[in-house]
Amino acid sequence: MFGAAGARQFTVDIVDTPHIEKGQPTIVRAALFGLCPRCGTKSLFVSATQFSDKCPACALDYQQFNVGDGPAALLMIPIGAIIITLAIILDIAVRPPFWLHVIIWVPVTAILVIGFLRAAKGAMLALEYRNHAGEGQQANTRDEMP
Repeated sequence: MFGAAGARQFTVDIVDTPHIEKGQPTIVRAALFGLCPRCGTKSLFVSATQFSDKCPACALDYQQFNVGDGPAALLMIPIGAIIITLAIILDIAVRPPFWLHVIIWVPVTAILVIGFLRAAKGAMLALEYRNHAGEGQQANTRDEMP
């Protein structure tokens, strides 16, 4: 069937999922505010982008999660594209000297990367917790062979 009569509507709700236990923050709230994905205490970060060792309220060990370089790699391309585009627009419009570009774009880039890196790392840890993600394990195939 074509048209509105035969159309089915599918919605995906990223912010609130039905399997969240009481007291657990959503992925977005945990990422933006540095909340523990288990209890919601604001204890995820000890500095700008460094995780705490564990949650003081529920003792969730943050070191068991392997966030790695995923968030940084995810952010490099979009932030770089935005900064380069803005720098080219400024250069075409005003033609400032090179040193002015350095004074403007180096701090803006650092602020964007640190700000978004914190949220991306928090989201990655919260997703790993929520999905029970862990290191992949390889089955011992020698035992299974006849």
